[in-house]
Amino acid sequence: MSNKQALRELQQRLAQRMQAAREQPQSASWLAVEAASVPLLLSLRQASEIFTPVPLKPVPYGQPWMLGVANLRGGLHTVVDLAGFLGLREPGTAPRVDGGQTRLVALNPELNVNCALLVDRLLGLRGDEQLQPEAASATVARPRFAGDRLRDPEGRVWQVLDLEALARHPQFLRIVI
Repeated sequence: MSNKQALRELQQRLAQRMQAAREQPQSASWLAVEAASVPLLLSLRQASEIFTPVPLKPVPYGQPWMLGVANLRGGLHTVVDLAGFLGLREPGTAPRVDGGQTRLVALNPELNVNCALLVDRLLGLRGDEQLQPEAASATVARPRFAGDRLRDPEGRVWQVLDLEALARHPQFLRIVI
């Protein structure tokens, strides 16, 4: 008898949680990633699919941060070591692409760049309601693709990357040495 009662209470709690989830939708706006231990936020509108690393074909005369090309769902994508491009890691010292926590984050096809960014770790999704703007430092020059800095409730500061501005940045487009 007590098992039936416990099951009934569990079902009621689950139904209440599901109803609350429907009424208060959690809207995730950001994909949280880490590149060389630096926390970054990528807009879900500008990022596309996430892939486990696949074998890469090297490209001769490519920049050190350009790791090669990969076949991702039948499309040929340039793979860029995000930390290497941002200068957070020495060129040629990218983590192994064939295992661990590294992932490939493809740029949204609407950006018209067949590219995937190698990130060291995925840290989940974040919503705007979880983040507060961080005071901007006037002395630090940043490229256009470096957006705002946001702080989460735990005090961690995240750098927003504008993938559309990154895809149009002259240095990013200059993949050959």
